[in-house]
Amino acid sequence: MYLTRRQSEILRAVELRGSTAIAKLARDLGVSDETIRRNVKPLVAQGLVRRVHGGITALDPGHEAPFQNRMTENAEAKRAIAEAVVGLISNGDTLILDGGSTTAFVARSLRRRSGLVAVTNSAEIARTLATKTQNRVFMAGGELRADDAASLGATAISYVRQFRVRHAILSLAAIGNDGSLMVYEPAEAEYSRTVIDRAENVIVAVDHTKFSRQGMARICGLDPIDVLVTDAKPPDEIGQHLADANVQVVVAGGENQTVVNVDWG
Repeated sequence: MYLTRRQSEILRAVELRGSTAIAKLARDLGVSDETIRRNVKPLVAQGLVRRVHGGITALDPGHEAPFQNRMTENAEAKRAIAEAVVGLISNGDTLILDGGSTTAFVARSLRRRSGLVAVTNSAEIARTLATKTQNRVFMAGGELRADDAASLGATAISYVRQFRVRHAILSLAAIGNDGSLMVYEPAEAEYSRTVIDRAENVIVAVDHTKFSRQGMARICGLDPIDVLVTDAKPPDEIGQHLADANVQVVVAGGENQTVVNVDWG
């Protein structure tokens, strides 16, 4: 499902609060109750939120939507981000990718590269890259989650620690206004910290809906990050933290990508 900007704002509101009233959404977004109901209807149909009397609620507050739903959310933005990330990767590079929906799009675009050596905890990403015979793909072991077929925990972390790679490519649940990088589960945060430690260059790939949000588990601040690839200029508050941490910001936009060099002050 392609989300309009208003639907993205509605999802962000319900994810931040757990539940919200139609009337409050209408006031906050400056539109009528009927406009909100029209925008909410396809979100309910796609299983992204649940209707309750007078409002909507998250399906499972504090947790991510099912993986296949996340693959359809902001899909065009994620494709553009993936194309921009691939522009940073050369044939023969070594990589670690985590198991997010955005990195799944990155893996699809990476099929244009050859001779990659990739490490991942995602069965979906491993399958995508391993079917190109010039690549070597290493899959972190452990129990696979039913939602996204990604492995987490001590076994996966121990496996990843064997490697030293050129690039780490991470997706996130949120980037807070204080510059915190966040996910929904402590096990994901621990895995991400390990991945960051094993890479020379750390690339974070997130769409604009992840800005100014909160996740349950903090990975780290922005200092270990080298590049942020997104589809819109970050809010000024986050932008200042990015500038302070010397993070390069790449805004994906069709064939021509824009490196944002803005005076955030």
